[in-house]
Amino acid sequence: MLVSMNYLLSVAKKNKFAIGAFNVADSSFVRAVVEEAEACQAPAIISIHPTELSFLTDDFFAYVAKRTSNSPVPFVIHLDHGGSFDDVMRAISCGFTSVMIDGSLLPYEDNVTLTKKVVEAAHSIGVSVEAELGTIGSTGTSVEGGVSKVIYTDPAEAEDFVTRTGVDTLAVAIGTAHGIYPKDMEPKLKLDILADIANRVDIPLVLHGGSANPDEEIASAIEIGIQKVNISSDMKAAYFDKCREILSENTWWDPNVIYPDCIDAAKEVIRTKMKLFNSINKVELYLQ
Repeated sequence: MLVSMNYLLSVAKKNKFAIGAFNVADSSFVRAVVEEAEACQAPAIISIHPTELSFLTDDFFAYVAKRTSNSPVPFVIHLDHGGSFDDVMRAISCGFTSVMIDGSLLPYEDNVTLTKKVVEAAHSIGVSVEAELGTIGSTGTSVEGGVSKVIYTDPAEAEDFVTRTGVDTLAVAIGTAHGIYPKDMEPKLKLDILADIANRVDIPLVLHGGSANPDEEIASAIEIGIQKVNISSDMKAAYFDKCREILSENTWWDPNVIYPDCIDAAKEVIRTKMKLFNSINKVELYLQ
């Protein structure tokens, strides 16, 4: 079933687990996320960056919406890092049930103004809105970008931002980065900042750059108050590593021969993350 982010995360918040937002890049990744969510009886978020939406085209999401609507598992189709009001409106017209407007690089008041504008438009048709305060780092290995120096979310500013914008979920910057961390880069999450934010706001909190972070830190973040964790690079790396292996050993060119094992490799990562987030077998909570 296709549901709003508000509904999906309200159940997670009440029952103290998190839900994976998996960035898809084509139909193989959609299959991996949907089929593994069904196998694990775990709710899931299908997340799409604007560049991925442009690549897949608007019509593709008619298939995604139908596939998820026909499933007994609750799904959200979410726009990740929408950079403008037009990005958000495009996603809504494609049937997305959640959108992110990322004004984190704007001056604070401009971020408030843009986010409030998106909230007013999206809420009028029942679409949930995520925003971001602070900045997510960059490893240089992801199309989602990021900055060279992380600006941590200010807890007092987060409280003011949520009050003034009416946003449904907030992505917080506590030390993560998009992509796979290089060997000489060791992530360290500032969980004290997260705890302060969680004590000040009553909406679900989001962790971007969830790939390649230590499991124990992710588990602690979920315990403190993270309800949505974004995963992209870990899943895609497993998929394309398997694809390279297959193509290096064979001269096949039929997708139905090459890609099934790649999809299975992505599913392994998805299942591992769902276990870490404690979202496996949580579908029953949405049927009560």
